Amino acid sequence: MVDSLLFDGLGSRALERKDSEWSLGESPAGGEEQDKQNANSQLSTLFVEKPQTGSVKVGANITFIAKVKAEDLLRKPTIKWFKGKWMDLASKAGKHLQLKETFERQTRIYTFEMQIIKAKENYAGNYRCEVTYKDKFDSCSFDLEVHESTGTTPNIDIRSAFKRREVKQQEEEPEIDVWELLKNANPNEYEKIAFQYGITDLRGMLKRLKRMRRVEKKSAAFSKILDPAYQVDKGGKVRFVVELADPKLEVKWFKNGQEIRPSTKYIFEHKGNERIMFINNCSLTDDSEYYVTAGDEKCSTELFVRVRPLKITTPLTDQTVKLGKEVCLKCEISENVPGKWTKNGLPVQEGDRLKVVHKGRVHKLVIANALIEDEGEYVFTPDAYNVPMSAKVHVIDPPKIILDGLDADNTVTVIAGSKLRLEIPVTGEPPPKAIWSRADKGPQVLCSGSCQSIMPCLSLPCQAIMEGSGRIRAESYPDSSTLVIDVAERDDSGVYNINLKNEAGEAHASIKIKVVGYFIERKKKQSSRWMRLNFDLCKETTFEPKKMIEGVAYEVRIFAVNAIGISKPSMPSKPFVPLAVTSPPTLLAVDSVTDSSVTMKWRPPDQIGAAGLDGYVLEYCFEGTEDWIVANTDLIDKTKFTINGLPTDAKIFVRVKAINAAGASEPKYYSQPILVKEVIEPPKIRIPRHLKQTYIRRVGEAVNLVIPFQGKPRPELTWKKDGQEIDKNQINIRNSETDTIIFIRKAERSHSGKYDLQVKVDKYEENASIDIQIVDRPGPPQAVTIEDVWGENVALTWTPPKDDGNAAITGYTIQKADKKSMEWFTVIEHYHRTNATITELVIGNEYYFRVFAENMCGLSEDATMTKESAVIAKDGKIYKNPVYEDFDFTEAPMFTQPLVNTYAIAGYNATLNCSVRGNPKPKITWMKNKVAIVDDPRYRMFSNQGVCTLEIRKPSPYDGGTYCCKAVNDLGTVEIECKLEVKVIYQGVNTPGQPVSLEGQQQVQKVHILLDISIFRSIPLT
Repeated sequence: MVDSLLFDGLGSRALERKDSEWSLGESPAGGEEQDKQNANSQLSTLFVEKPQTGSVKVGANITFIAKVKAEDLLRKPTIKWFKGKWMDLASKAGKHLQLKETFERQTRIYTFEMQIIKAKENYAGNYRCEVTYKDKFDSCSFDLEVHESTGTTPNIDIRSAFKRREVKQQEEEPEIDVWELLKNANPNEYEKIAFQYGITDLRGMLKRLKRMRRVEKKSAAFSKILDPAYQVDKGGKVRFVVELADPKLEVKWFKNGQEIRPSTKYIFEHKGNERIMFINNCSLTDDSEYYVTAGDEKCSTELFVRVRPLKITTPLTDQTVKLGKEVCLKCEISENVPGKWTKNGLPVQEGDRLKVVHKGRVHKLVIANALIEDEGEYVFTPDAYNVPMSAKVHVIDPPKIILDGLDADNTVTVIAGSKLRLEIPVTGEPPPKAIWSRADKGPQVLCSGSCQSIMPCLSLPCQAIMEGSGRIRAESYPDSSTLVIDVAERDDSGVYNINLKNEAGEAHASIKIKVVGYFIERKKKQSSRWMRLNFDLCKETTFEPKKMIEGVAYEVRIFAVNAIGISKPSMPSKPFVPLAVTSPPTLLAVDSVTDSSVTMKWRPPDQIGAAGLDGYVLEYCFEGTEDWIVANTDLIDKTKFTINGLPTDAKIFVRVKAINAAGASEPKYYSQPILVKEVIEPPKIRIPRHLKQTYIRRVGEAVNLVIPFQGKPRPELTWKKDGQEIDKNQINIRNSETDTIIFIRKAERSHSGKYDLQVKVDKYEENASIDIQIVDRPGPPQAVTIEDVWGENVALTWTPPKDDGNAAITGYTIQKADKKSMEWFTVIEHYHRTNATITELVIGNEYYFRVFAENMCGLSEDATMTKESAVIAKDGKIYKNPVYEDFDFTEAPMFTQPLVNTYAIAGYNATLNCSVRGNPKPKITWMKNKVAIVDDPRYRMFSNQGVCTLEIRKPSPYDGGTYCCKAVNDLGTVEIECKLEVKVIYQGVNTPGQPVSLEGQQQVQKVHILLDISIFRSIPLT
């Protein structure tokens, strides 16, 4: 029902206008979808600290903090801040909103902050923080209240007068039209009415009231206009009516400036001069400003959607149910609206056991077969109402005693003198209290705690034994109860009762404890301290002591134990010394095999012990039998042995044992059968790395080369030098099964040459070569002559020596001597040429010169001296400058880099490049299709250091053709051509045309190019 100008200013709260800078375009429909999506997603608690509701004054700052623990997270979680239900605040960050995040490595906690700077009144409202990580999700809501600063005038919002308060469960009150009271009251009574009816924005209401009283001018288009305001309940229907003065005028309806089109929600009717618009199923989004236009005139109104107060007809009640029974939470409200169920703050997920029922105004939550985890606080909240209803569900389970781990007669055997810890599993919800008692000891009772509030202890005096005190005590845990006897005695045997009780029921059981068996003790012969060997009762008459020291004498005694107690010890045994066999030998392997023998080798045992090691026994058996044959008659003291006399082609298994005073060790087996047959292994020579190049030694040094090889049976070796047999009187050859040695005690130059080695096994052979070079110092140069003498200089020439010492000549050393003193001084060293000029000689002196040859072994022993002397005359010669003819640098033009055929893309600049040289500098002319390019703005020509460039600006297919570069100077003319093809790109891909045959090329290659427009300029074909 619509009633204009009737607004509930007392007990209801109208929605604020969506005109704040963070709430533009907010849609409740979208919010409901988001809630459904969040409810359906898998939930988990990720927050360690949630942001809390806060308040701030206008112009002040406030910070909200959320913390997420990252112990189980492999990467940073995603967090979002919202205002309302869907407005993401990440896009609003700036001057008034800042979002920060930090990570503490020690605590592994992410801290997310949202800081609001210089808050405004329209920042107030509900906010939400969401955090997600893979399939985990968590969210929380909080509110921000913005208060007016002292001494400031608040911004007036006409709709703030209609803010509704939270609906509380209360009795209905008759509606009072506050607007009528204010319209008819005197101005001096306004404040009294505002205080009496809880009006929070009196200034805004008076401003609106003044506007409503304003006398409207008579309209030429409307004979009846819209009412100033309308009010409708949520979900109801509202009717707007205007009456036109001229029925032919066209009418348009608008909402917040947007034209309204006919739909199922908006229905338009024409009745005579009346124009009617119906709005069906009104929601909070319909709460806004409307106006209608007819010609050039319009009239406006406002629609307020009121949320009717919600009443709780039947509230939720707390329930206590037994495990496995059904739980039904039921409530009834005054409105037929949906709602949400939560358990301990998390949305309830429907399943096979849990069903949510909504029939009219009744809401039910049914849990079939209740479990312990179903216990908690359940809250039902109707949609669009902040009226939560809560109830607690308590699941109980009668106590049970689980004796599955005991014998059929519930008997427990304990060793006298040892500690008994009898743990009995128990179940029940809440956890039951346990009481232990002795059935055969009268009134004594063992309690796991204070029992005065649990049960009367069977009407017997109760001796409570607290945890951690007494030799006999009881200990209680959530899932078990334990009877502890520290040192079991004979009197502890008997029947023990355990009684459980909680609010769901009781349980009782009896357990029998008895003492039986043997104890064994040992001591060293020289000691008086006995040590028990078994802490578990030994029920047999045999026992094997362990962890004894070899070589130490021990004695043993035994105690008998029964239900009465422990007997006296037996007489000590005779002293005995424990000895242990060794561990098995290790690394058993085949060393060699012939047609009648097998040689095995192994390593000693890892542990030998005090008894030492006497030797080894090697055994073998033929495949298919289990008869082990001892191969050695006496103990083997080495770790290698050959088994002889075996038939050819037989297969045998081999094992070896270590022997000492304690006996034979565990055998070490060879993992697979061994075939008694000599295996031919092809020969292979392994030349050392330093012998793969020429081996160089000086005369007189020793040569000792070891060349390893492989091959079975033992191969035949043959050495040759330069294709001839080796003279064994000069060169010693020593051969073994695995290597060969060539030895020369004092090397001579005659020993140089190529040495060939041949290794042969049966029909297989392997060859290798070694180059040996024996070097010595070279001989002197053959002849040294003085070619010329001028000024202070002498020109010398010489010829290389006949004997280079079997090594390359690396240089020459030149010395000079004054004829008067004949003392030699080195002038030049390590000189590589066979001629030299000696300078800075003393004028007036006479000189002799000599030259030494040099190789890797050093200088030659002798030097060759000039036969004649060189006299440095005192009177210098007149130096005549040579006459040179001028060089002709002129040159005809010539292209050093030709033009190449090019593809270009339409719209992208292309360049043609070539290089030319010539003297005088040639004149460059560019032509297209034999026509010179002159003063054309589409072309730019450059010439720099002989490099000529033609740039074509944004070419089109028309610019394709044959381009020519012509160079001209006084000595000649030269031209060069190329072809340019301009392609048009379709969808970013350029398909190349047919290749062009280039002169001088023998073949044409196809070029496939995938073009990237952002970087393409031109592609030359090569």
